[in-house]
Amino acid sequence: MSPAEEEKSLPLPERWPRASKFALSACAAAVAELVTFPLDLTKTRLQIQGEAAVRRNGPAAGQAVPYRGMLRTAVGIVQEEGLGKLWQGATPAVYRHIVYSGVRMITYEHLRDSMLGRAEDKKFPFWKTVVGAMSAGAIGQFVASPTDLVKVQMQMEGKRKLEGKPLRFRGVHHAFLKILSEGGIRGLWAGWVPNVQRAALVNMGDLTTYDSVKHFLLLNTPLVDNSVTHSVSSACSGLVAAVLGTPADVVKTRIMNQPRDKQGRGLLYKSSMDCLVQTVQGEGFMSLYKGFVPTWMRMAPWSLVFWLTYEQVRRICGVSSF
Repeated sequence: MSPAEEEKSLPLPERWPRASKFALSACAAAVAELVTFPLDLTKTRLQIQGEAAVRRNGPAAGQAVPYRGMLRTAVGIVQEEGLGKLWQGATPAVYRHIVYSGVRMITYEHLRDSMLGRAEDKKFPFWKTVVGAMSAGAIGQFVASPTDLVKVQMQMEGKRKLEGKPLRFRGVHHAFLKILSEGGIRGLWAGWVPNVQRAALVNMGDLTTYDSVKHFLLLNTPLVDNSVTHSVSSACSGLVAAVLGTPADVVKTRIMNQPRDKQGRGLLYKSSMDCLVQTVQGEGFMSLYKGFVPTWMRMAPWSLVFWLTYEQVRRICGVSSF
């Protein structure tokens, strides 16, 4: 058998390992995103809620906004806008995670197994895990930033309608085209700096925690590489990711949702640091943790669904465990 014929006879994951891992992580991410998307929508609404009051009535208004909380906000959306609106913006969110999760997972594994390198006993030093996770998250998010921008803006369309404002978009493709026509290519990457910062922090919590906890359990406890180990590791990763990522997520959401001039420049915030300062001055430090509960309650089941699905589909397709 010639080398070419021998290569063709290999299973798909062995012929194209990175492409296969990209596809598997994208599928797992799409499932997790659809299951937990209503929590993401609720989180976004909570993060924006105090912003308008501060602009209308000054800093004191930011302290007095009656935040309804996650459950009451979700119920309010259903009552005021309809059940289907809990999935408003889900399509670009799925697009975003197909790109983001696919890129971050293959980047992290490449950094871990090739560039940074595991030790001979399969241990991966903590500092290398942090570097690999933050780098993978930043690269993945930069590539996926346009889809995240569309997702955030579409999530706010229902609220604009209730406030009597005209809707900005007719659908996902119209949103992409409108943002492109108004701000050019640069407009599609509006808010990419806080977006990348958030992704680096979230992945430091998610990938670093999952990888470290999983391999600690495998090396130091009787647990084996199964769903129990994956569930414990994902629960830890969701909590740490929420704690590290929420402040950057608040800043990212506000920058992405702000109105822009014809050159694509924000009318409310000059930069992510300006947004951070204005938010703290106008609404207090804890405003950086607006939406923390839905963020955590979304990240926990998202991590659980993603990692369980990802590990299982890898096993089914003959790819080694993460």
